[in-house]
Amino acid sequence: MQAGGGRLRKLLLAAAGLQQSFRNVGDVLFHRSIHNHRIKRPSIVHKRSTDILHDPWFNKGTAFPATERDRLGLRGLLPPKVMTFEQQYERFMVDFRQLEANTTDGADDMNALAKWRILNRLHDRNETLYYHVLIKNIKHFAPIIYTPTIGLVCQRYSGLFRRPRGMYFTADDRGEMMSMIYNWPAEQVDMIVVTDGSRILGLGDLGAQGIGIPIGKLDLYVAAAGINPQRVLPVVIDVGTNNQQLLDNPQYMGLQHPRLDGEEYTAIIDEFMEAVYTRWPRVIVQFEDFQNKWAFKLLQRYRNVYRVFNDDVQGTAGVALAGLLGAVRAMGHPMEDIAKQKIVVVGAGSAGLGVVNMVKQAMMRLQDHEKATNQFWILDQDGLITSSRKGLNPDVRQYARETDEHDGLKEGASLLEVVKKVKPDVLLGLSGCGRLFTKEVLEAMKESGCPRPAIFPLSNPTSNAECTAIEAFQYCGPNIIFASGSPFRDVDLGNGKIGHSNQGNNMYFFPGIGLGTLLSGARHVTDGMLHSAAECLAACMSDEHLQEGIIFPPIPRIREITAKVAAAVVKEAVKEDNSEGYRETNARELRQIADDEGELSAYVEEHMWSPEYSPLVSPHSY
Repeated sequence: MQAGGGRLRKLLLAAAGLQQSFRNVGDVLFHRSIHNHRIKRPSIVHKRSTDILHDPWFNKGTAFPATERDRLGLRGLLPPKVMTFEQQYERFMVDFRQLEANTTDGADDMNALAKWRILNRLHDRNETLYYHVLIKNIKHFAPIIYTPTIGLVCQRYSGLFRRPRGMYFTADDRGEMMSMIYNWPAEQVDMIVVTDGSRILGLGDLGAQGIGIPIGKLDLYVAAAGINPQRVLPVVIDVGTNNQQLLDNPQYMGLQHPRLDGEEYTAIIDEFMEAVYTRWPRVIVQFEDFQNKWAFKLLQRYRNVYRVFNDDVQGTAGVALAGLLGAVRAMGHPMEDIAKQKIVVVGAGSAGLGVVNMVKQAMMRLQDHEKATNQFWILDQDGLITSSRKGLNPDVRQYARETDEHDGLKEGASLLEVVKKVKPDVLLGLSGCGRLFTKEVLEAMKESGCPRPAIFPLSNPTSNAECTAIEAFQYCGPNIIFASGSPFRDVDLGNGKIGHSNQGNNMYFFPGIGLGTLLSGARHVTDGMLHSAAECLAACMSDEHLQEGIIFPPIPRIREITAKVAAAVVKEAVKEDNSEGYRETNARELRQIADDEGELSAYVEEHMWSPEYSPLVSPHSY
């Protein structure tokens, strides 16, 4: 027995030595030189007994094999049957389907929250199984862990809160953030999604309850991009709230005073950014759901200093651009002809201007179109924006129409007037206001002269969409290209024809941007990287699908699409001499990899985390 025990100890020590020879405990891949094979290498866990069962990262539940139950002090703490990973998956899905069947008669909001709760409980128990469930059912579960359900979650977060996930930095923490950041247990973080809760989807100021947005986004990073869940960090920066309901609610868990603004606000964000990049110099920070007045300012303040991007500004714009490039192809034209499209945009906030700026740059990039600003007509709550408007934001002024143009449109002209006069090819909705694309507006689009007009109501959540898919096809005709921000069902047009409802979901875009930035070691997220991602996404669609009006890939292909987008981002970063390499792959080696499409694809795919149980070894077992 002693001899056997000695051999076992040697094996365990060898396994521990192998484990420690790699710097990144959470990674499941060996270095490229070992033939790129995935293997299940052991993880060292400094816990035993129920402490392991209560840790969602290490917990395997009924899948712990007999050997691990013995050496980790689990024998007798679990039912005797050892289940496989797939058996656990099937067991969960049976329970979930029963929940769905039993809640069909309830209110939609309550049904959605019930589904979110059961997924969240699995997340709290067993992260590996949770992400396996999510990846295998991404089309079904993405609307639950993110828009539209996550909006309901954020509105009710103080009541739904059960256990902490992520970090909370507040105005009361000024001067302490540098030390606070070391409270996070992970030695390395690759991706942070941060919000200040000031503009959650189209729901307004939800303060600290906005933490649900970073949590949901990072779940999509894991599922779609294969970012290791041990290397992500959701953050909310709580500077107060101007939401009177939250200020008066004794159950609200955030700071109950009006929002800080101006230099006080900027100083808090600066302190947070300095703390983050002091501890993790190569981390990527994604800004999410900041109010319009700060979204652009913070992006411009940090984008040339740190590895940051804003999904509301750049992610929404990238997906919209990809959709427009696909729509141009569906019209029978090459992508370059986007420079010839007349585009009416409803919404002049951060999302609207982000889209317009990126499309303008694409026009100049693809066809050197010097007067690209002439292709846009932008409206806000006061109607058409013209040069006679007083106090125009400089970001908007470049797109202001001249009032003496031949179309005769005046300052403040209504959307219906603009559509009738301009006869646009594209109608974009980024207003955050529901039903602005009325029956009359959509009927006017039908008369625009474009054989396949593009109708894009991109505002979230569903209640804020400028029109529904049914309304668009009913009033504008069966030949339109339709894409929305939140999901709608396809429309039965009769005679066996389907009106396809594309979802211009940012999840097609931001996971690939984040993964590509990470794997390239890009110093900054550049416009060129964003444009390459959008062009790659648009090119993923076949001519056959485009002719049917399908301009985005099916959600179940999201990991495949994300890998392609990430490869395009890596290639552009290398082309721009903006890459420093990643882990063992230096900049010179990455340049060689980027020259070979097959090798670049393999490089991206081998660094995408997949949920699978690894053997657990405790140094205290023997």
